[in-house]
Amino acid sequence: MKYISTRGTAPELSFEEAMLSGLARDGGLYVPANVPQMTPEEIAALSGLSYEETAYRIMRPFIGDTFTDAEFRAIIDRAYAGFGHAARAPLVQLAPNHFLLELFHGPTLAFKDFAMQLIGQLFQAALTRRGDRVTIVGATSGDTGSAAIEAFRGLSNVDVFILFPHGRVSEVQRRQMTTPTEANVHALAVDGDFDDCQAALKDMFNDFDFRDRVKLAGVNSINWARVLAQVVYYFSSAVSLGAPQRRISFTVPTGNFGDIFAGYIAKQMGLPIDQLVVATNQNDILHRCLGGQGYHKGPTHPSISPSMDIQVSSNFERVLFDAYGRDGGAVSQLMEELKQGGFDVSQGALGFLQEQFASGRASEDETLQTIKATLTQSTELLCPHSAVGVKVANEHRAVDVPMITLATAHPAKFPAAVEQASGIHPPLPPRMSDLYDRPERVTRIANDLGAMKDFIKGHIAK
Repeated sequence: MKYISTRGTAPELSFEEAMLSGLARDGGLYVPANVPQMTPEEIAALSGLSYEETAYRIMRPFIGDTFTDAEFRAIIDRAYAGFGHAARAPLVQLAPNHFLLELFHGPTLAFKDFAMQLIGQLFQAALTRRGDRVTIVGATSGDTGSAAIEAFRGLSNVDVFILFPHGRVSEVQRRQMTTPTEANVHALAVDGDFDDCQAALKDMFNDFDFRDRVKLAGVNSINWARVLAQVVYYFSSAVSLGAPQRRISFTVPTGNFGDIFAGYIAKQMGLPIDQLVVATNQNDILHRCLGGQGYHKGPTHPSISPSMDIQVSSNFERVLFDAYGRDGGAVSQLMEELKQGGFDVSQGALGFLQEQFASGRASEDETLQTIKATLTQSTELLCPHSAVGVKVANEHRAVDVPMITLATAHPAKFPAAVEQASGIHPPLPPRMSDLYDRPERVTRIANDLGAMKDFIKGHIAK
């Protein structure tokens, strides 16, 4: 299995090389040279299996000879051992033919745990075998950072630095990043928004002297292994509802496009997906783009669903690569235009995107109303991101096709918004009940690339 860059000039890499590199050296994102296919019989055979066994069967073709079968099974088992639900990703019925996929039973109460717990174990195994050490730098709008710190804290061969926008994440998200005591993890509160953090991260990867000096690796959703781990729950949930004998639709609250892109990969592998619906909040650049208005950045408006407050959805580049016939030069041109503010999508590429994805948006008021209405109608308490998904899913549901909406975070991660909508202050699970009492350790830093790189160089283990 080989991986190629969306910009066409970086060398092909193995799974292990692509995982440890993160971003390609030409600035692109790695994707499989070919997507492995599953037959209807192989998909049907997933029925009744544990989540771990399903994960093994879905991901095994993508990893080549990086790990033996026994090593990979052990990695998966370790990754999901700390989840708080035996099903790992249980389905809950909201209404006739509408289901919620609860992805918040991991250690940090967000869907990012499915990928990050796995990638932590993958990194540890690969680096131990190589006798190597890396520096992980991540940018987060809230959930990726806490999941990364949880996955990598205390590991002997990794230093972790997480950039997050100061004042633009929830208190629970912030405390999950700032209260771990292990010396190898560092939370950096950046004076800017998420797009500033993500831009700084990409600039670090494109500074090859810095990248090589600190042995930089990335675990944002730019990392292919992150996307791969998220493909699994599309299969596990769809099979639970009758796939491959029936088609299933999914609605995904979307910020950086990684989670919905995982659904696209599942469809490419052969999962019979009817609709893949992109759900955005008021920062609706993806909805506007899929509606034919081009991809043009505007101001990022802070919202009650902060993990979606994004104007540059980095994984969108991966699907643009397919939409433009896997022409790396065309994608490179689009990304250059994006630096100047945005780009228009060609008619052919737009047709491809509209074939693959539907979309919708939810305002702040609509999000609050959805939290309230869902609680009344089904007793299910939603986080604001999941509520965006449910609102948009209700607009796209078909009578004869089950709709699965991805519930991306536990409501306790966003207590202020949930309480505003429902009158209920959602409690943290017992294992986190002391989160507000733990001392914080955080560094506030200017939105300055040089200052960030100096901090990282000064705090990696020698």
